[in-house]
Amino acid sequence: MNKKQKKVLVRIIIAAVLMIILHFIPVKGIIRFLLYMVPYLVIGYDILKKAFKGIKNKQVFDENFLMAVATVGAIAVALYENGDYTEAIAVMLFYQIGEQHPLLGGVFSLHRHS
Repeated sequence: MNKKQKKVLVRIIIAAVLMIILHFIPVKGIIRFLLYMVPYLVIGYDILKKAFKGIKNKQVFDENFLMAVATVGAIAVALYENGDYTEAIAVMLFYQIGEQHPLLGGVFSLHRHS
């Protein structure tokens, strides 16, 4: 496991632990939104950064852009409906696990390896 993989693994663990902790904290409104954005940004800041870089370079519709749209959309739905931001965080978390973990990456991958 190289240094980059270790960093991502630490981020995955931190985001997962924060999600579990936040599940038991009874807050609502803007405070809830801000608290849930912490694990979202911990796990997804690099994907969001790559998505914005792709937009800037006129290369939209790559996987980073699509993940950003999916998770920001899930946050928007949560803001509008029920304040449950766990779906957006979970999507980003599972994506990162699939991208980084050598065994699970093959399970979640849509590409065939020859």
